[in-house]
Amino acid sequence: MKPYGDETAEAPSKPDLARIAQKFLIWSGGLLLGVFVATQVYAACFASLAVWRMQVTQAKVRTTNGPASGATTGEAVDFTLWGKNRVHAYLASLTQKVDAPLAILSIPRLALTAPVFEGTDSLTLDRGLGQVEGTDLPGGNHNLGIAGHRDGFFRVLKDIKQGDTIDIERPGGDDVYTVDSITIVSPSDVAVLAPGTKPTLTLVTCYPFYFVGDAPSRYIVKASLTSRTQSSLAQSP
Repeated sequence: MKPYGDETAEAPSKPDLARIAQKFLIWSGGLLLGVFVATQVYAACFASLAVWRMQVTQAKVRTTNGPASGATTGEAVDFTLWGKNRVHAYLASLTQKVDAPLAILSIPRLALTAPVFEGTDSLTLDRGLGQVEGTDLPGGNHNLGIAGHRDGFFRVLKDIKQGDTIDIERPGGDDVYTVDSITIVSPSDVAVLAPGTKPTLTLVTCYPFYFVGDAPSRYIVKASLTSRTQSSLAQSP
Protein backbone atom coordinates (compact mmCIF):
# COMPACT_ATOMS: atom_id res chain seq x y z
CA MET A 1 0.00 0.00 0.00
CA LYS A 2 1.32 3.45 -1.00
CA PRO A 3 1.65 6.06 1.79
CA TYR A 4 -1.16 8.65 2.04
CA GLY A 5 -0.48 11.63 -0.22
CA ASP A 6 2.14 9.85 -2.25
CA GLU A 7 -0.13 9.01 -5.19
CA THR A 8 1.01 10.25 -8.63
CA ALA A 9 -1.51 11.33 -11.27
CA GLU A 10 -1.67 9.20 -14.35
CA ALA A 11 -1.23 10.97 -17.73
CA PRO A 12 -4.43 11.14 -19.83
CA SER A 13 -4.70 8.40 -22.38
CA LYS A 14 -4.70 9.21 -26.12
CA PRO A 15 -8.49 8.79 -26.40
CA ASP A 16 -8.92 11.32 -23.54
CA LEU A 17 -6.63 13.81 -25.30
CA ALA A 18 -8.61 13.39 -28.51
CA ARG A 19 -11.89 14.11 -26.69
CA ILE A 20 -10.40 17.21 -25.03
CA ALA A 21 -9.11 18.49 -28.37
CA GLN A 22 -12.48 17.80 -29.99
CA LYS A 23 -14.34 19.77 -27.29
CA PHE A 24 -11.86 22.64 -27.61
CA LEU A 25 -12.39 22.82 -31.35
CA ILE A 26 -16.17 22.73 -30.96
CA TRP A 27 -16.12 25.56 -28.41
CA SER A 28 -13.69 27.60 -30.53
CA GLY A 29 -15.82 27.12 -33.63
CA GLY A 30 -18.95 28.12 -31.75
CA LEU A 31 -17.26 31.26 -30.44
CA LEU A 32 -16.04 32.30 -33.89
CA LEU A 33 -19.48 31.65 -35.37
CA GLY A 34 -21.04 33.77 -32.64
CA VAL A 35 -18.67 36.66 -33.37
CA PHE A 36 -19.43 36.43 -37.10
CA VAL A 37 -23.20 36.39 -36.55
CA ALA A 38 -22.99 39.29 -34.11
CA THR A 39 -21.02 41.34 -36.65
CA GLN A 40 -23.55 40.66 -39.39
CA VAL A 41 -26.49 41.52 -37.14
CA TYR A 42 -24.76 44.75 -36.11
CA ALA A 43 -24.29 45.81 -39.74
CA ALA A 44 -27.88 44.92 -40.64
CA CYS A 45 -29.43 46.69 -37.67
CA PHE A 46 -27.36 49.86 -37.92
CA ALA A 47 -27.06 50.35 -41.69
CA SER A 48 -29.04 53.60 -41.29
CA LEU A 49 -27.66 54.53 -37.86
CA ALA A 50 -26.62 58.06 -38.78
CA VAL A 51 -30.02 58.90 -40.27
CA TRP A 52 -31.77 57.36 -37.27
CA ARG A 53 -29.70 59.44 -34.83
CA MET A 54 -30.62 62.59 -36.72
CA GLN A 55 -34.29 61.59 -36.66
CA VAL A 56 -34.12 61.17 -32.89
CA THR A 57 -32.81 64.71 -32.60
CA GLN A 58 -35.53 66.00 -34.91
CA ALA A 59 -38.18 64.05 -33.01
CA LYS A 60 -37.16 65.75 -29.77
CA VAL A 61 -37.46 69.15 -31.42
CA ARG A 62 -40.87 68.28 -32.88
CA THR A 63 -42.12 66.91 -29.56
CA THR A 64 -41.30 70.18 -27.87
CA ASN A 65 -42.20 72.59 -30.64
CA GLY A 66 -44.67 70.84 -32.93
CA PRO A 67 -44.13 69.34 -36.38
CA ALA A 68 -41.17 70.41 -38.49
CA SER A 69 -41.47 70.65 -42.24
CA GLY A 70 -39.63 68.25 -44.53
CA ALA A 71 -39.04 65.47 -41.97
CA THR A 72 -36.90 62.68 -43.36
CA THR A 73 -38.34 59.25 -44.05
CA GLY A 74 -35.28 57.28 -43.00
CA GLU A 75 -35.29 55.10 -46.11
CA ALA A 76 -32.60 52.43 -46.40
CA VAL A 77 -29.49 53.23 -48.41
CA ASP A 78 -29.87 52.37 -52.10
CA PHE A 79 -26.59 50.90 -53.41
CA THR A 80 -27.81 50.48 -57.00
CA LEU A 81 -25.46 53.08 -58.50
CA TRP A 82 -22.64 52.65 -56.01
CA GLY A 83 -19.22 51.26 -56.78
CA LYS A 84 -18.46 47.88 -55.20
CA ASN A 85 -15.53 49.20 -53.17
CA ARG A 86 -17.60 52.13 -51.93
CA VAL A 87 -20.30 49.78 -50.65
CA HIS A 88 -17.67 47.80 -48.73
CA ALA A 89 -16.20 51.03 -47.31
CA TYR A 90 -19.65 52.19 -46.18
CA LEU A 91 -20.44 48.91 -44.44
CA ALA A 92 -17.01 48.88 -42.78
CA SER A 93 -17.61 52.44 -41.51
CA LEU A 94 -20.62 51.23 -39.56
CA THR A 95 -18.30 49.58 -37.04
CA GLN A 96 -16.63 52.93 -36.29
CA LYS A 97 -17.96 55.57 -33.91
CA VAL A 98 -18.77 58.94 -35.45
CA ASP A 99 -20.37 62.10 -34.09
CA ALA A 100 -24.04 62.77 -34.73
CA PRO A 101 -24.73 64.31 -38.15
CA LEU A 102 -25.13 68.07 -38.53
CA ALA A 103 -28.08 67.65 -40.88
CA ILE A 104 -29.84 65.40 -43.36
CA LEU A 105 -29.61 66.26 -47.05
CA SER A 106 -32.33 65.07 -49.39
CA ILE A 107 -33.01 65.58 -53.08
CA PRO A 108 -36.58 64.34 -53.62
CA ARG A 109 -36.46 63.95 -57.40
CA LEU A 110 -33.33 61.81 -57.18
CA ALA A 111 -34.58 59.84 -54.16
CA LEU A 112 -31.43 60.74 -52.23
CA THR A 113 -31.36 60.97 -48.44
CA ALA A 114 -27.97 61.14 -46.69
CA PRO A 115 -26.50 62.34 -43.38
CA VAL A 116 -24.18 65.35 -43.42
CA PHE A 117 -21.26 65.18 -40.96
CA GLU A 118 -18.66 67.76 -40.05
CA GLY A 119 -15.44 67.50 -42.06
CA THR A 120 -14.33 65.51 -45.08
CA ASP A 121 -11.95 62.85 -43.72
CA SER A 122 -12.07 59.31 -45.08
CA LEU A 123 -14.35 57.85 -42.40
CA THR A 124 -16.80 60.74 -42.72
CA LEU A 125 -17.13 60.38 -46.50
CA ASP A 126 -17.39 56.60 -46.23
CA ARG A 127 -20.33 57.01 -43.83
CA GLY A 128 -22.14 59.88 -45.55
CA LEU A 129 -21.58 63.44 -46.78
CA GLY A 130 -19.19 66.00 -45.29
CA GLN A 131 -19.44 69.72 -44.57
CA VAL A 132 -16.37 71.24 -46.17
CA GLU A 133 -14.08 72.85 -43.61
CA GLY A 134 -14.11 76.64 -43.84
CA THR A 135 -17.61 76.85 -45.30
CA ASP A 136 -20.78 77.79 -43.44
CA LEU A 137 -22.69 75.40 -41.19
CA PRO A 138 -26.26 74.27 -41.95
CA GLY A 139 -28.66 77.08 -41.10
CA GLY A 140 -26.07 79.80 -41.75
CA ASN A 141 -26.31 82.86 -43.97
CA HIS A 142 -23.38 82.21 -46.29
CA ASN A 143 -22.11 79.35 -48.47
CA LEU A 144 -22.53 75.82 -47.12
CA GLY A 145 -20.20 73.40 -48.94
CA ILE A 146 -21.01 69.69 -48.89
CA ALA A 147 -18.77 67.02 -50.42
CA GLY A 148 -19.48 63.40 -51.27
CA HIS A 149 -18.01 60.50 -53.22
CA ARG A 150 -18.93 60.22 -56.92
CA ASP A 151 -19.25 56.42 -56.57
CA GLY A 152 -21.36 56.64 -53.41
CA PHE A 153 -24.11 58.96 -52.19
CA PHE A 154 -23.32 61.66 -54.76
CA ARG A 155 -23.37 59.49 -57.88
CA VAL A 156 -27.03 60.48 -58.37
CA LEU A 157 -25.82 64.05 -58.99
CA LYS A 158 -25.12 62.99 -62.58
CA ASP A 159 -28.88 63.31 -63.10
CA ILE A 160 -29.51 66.54 -61.20
CA LYS A 161 -31.09 69.42 -63.12
CA GLN A 162 -31.45 73.16 -62.77
CA GLY A 163 -34.58 73.87 -60.74
CA ASP A 164 -34.34 70.72 -58.59
CA THR A 165 -34.90 71.26 -54.87
CA ILE A 166 -32.45 70.25 -52.17
CA ASP A 167 -33.61 69.99 -48.57
CA ILE A 168 -31.31 70.42 -45.58
CA GLU A 169 -33.01 69.28 -42.38
CA ARG A 170 -31.20 70.31 -39.21
CA PRO A 171 -32.06 70.25 -35.48
CA GLY A 172 -32.99 73.97 -35.55
CA GLY A 173 -35.16 73.91 -38.64
CA ASP A 174 -35.36 73.12 -42.33
CA ASP A 175 -33.80 74.83 -45.37
CA VAL A 176 -34.88 74.34 -48.98
CA TYR A 177 -32.54 75.29 -51.82
CA THR A 178 -33.15 75.43 -55.57
CA VAL A 179 -30.42 74.42 -58.03
CA ASP A 180 -29.15 77.42 -60.05
CA SER A 181 -26.21 75.97 -61.98
CA ILE A 182 -24.08 72.88 -62.64
CA THR A 183 -20.45 73.36 -63.65
CA ILE A 184 -17.24 71.38 -64.09
CA VAL A 185 -14.09 72.94 -62.60
CA SER A 186 -10.50 71.98 -61.87
CA PRO A 187 -9.57 70.73 -58.36
CA SER A 188 -7.65 73.96 -57.79
CA ASP A 189 -10.70 76.16 -58.33
CA VAL A 190 -11.67 76.83 -54.72
CA ALA A 191 -13.57 80.02 -55.58
CA VAL A 192 -16.75 77.93 -55.78
CA LEU A 193 -16.54 77.57 -51.98
CA ALA A 194 -16.17 81.30 -51.27
CA PRO A 195 -18.47 82.56 -48.46
CA GLY A 196 -20.73 84.79 -50.59
CA THR A 197 -23.19 87.38 -49.31
CA LYS A 198 -26.34 85.29 -49.08
CA PRO A 199 -27.35 81.74 -48.05
CA THR A 200 -26.18 79.33 -50.75
CA LEU A 201 -25.42 75.63 -51.03
CA THR A 202 -22.53 74.12 -52.99
CA LEU A 203 -22.35 70.38 -53.63
CA VAL A 204 -18.94 69.03 -54.65
CA THR A 205 -17.91 65.65 -56.04
CA CYS A 206 -15.28 64.27 -58.40
CA TYR A 207 -15.84 64.09 -62.16
CA PRO A 208 -16.26 62.17 -64.48
CA PHE A 209 -18.51 59.94 -62.39
CA TYR A 210 -17.27 56.66 -63.89
CA PHE A 211 -13.64 57.64 -64.38
CA VAL A 212 -11.17 54.92 -63.36
CA GLY A 213 -8.56 56.27 -60.94
CA ASP A 214 -8.22 59.80 -59.58
CA ALA A 215 -10.77 61.97 -61.35
CA PRO A 216 -9.27 65.06 -63.02
CA SER A 217 -12.16 67.46 -62.41
CA ARG A 218 -14.77 68.53 -59.88
CA TYR A 219 -18.54 68.55 -60.42
CA ILE A 220 -20.16 71.58 -58.78
CA VAL A 221 -23.85 72.09 -58.05
CA LYS A 222 -24.81 75.59 -56.91
CA ALA A 223 -28.15 76.28 -55.24
CA SER A 224 -29.84 79.29 -53.60
CA LEU A 225 -31.98 79.32 -50.47
CA THR A 226 -35.68 79.57 -51.32
CA SER A 227 -37.26 78.89 -47.94
CA ARG A 228 -36.22 78.49 -44.32
CA THR A 229 -38.29 77.14 -41.47
CA GLN A 230 -36.96 77.72 -37.97
CA SER A 231 -38.24 75.74 -34.99
CA SER A 232 -39.47 77.74 -32.02
CA LEU A 233 -36.55 76.27 -30.04
CA ALA A 234 -34.08 77.80 -32.49
CA GLN A 235 -35.86 81.15 -32.35
CA SER A 236 -35.88 81.37 -28.57
CA PRO A 237 -33.08 83.45 -26.94
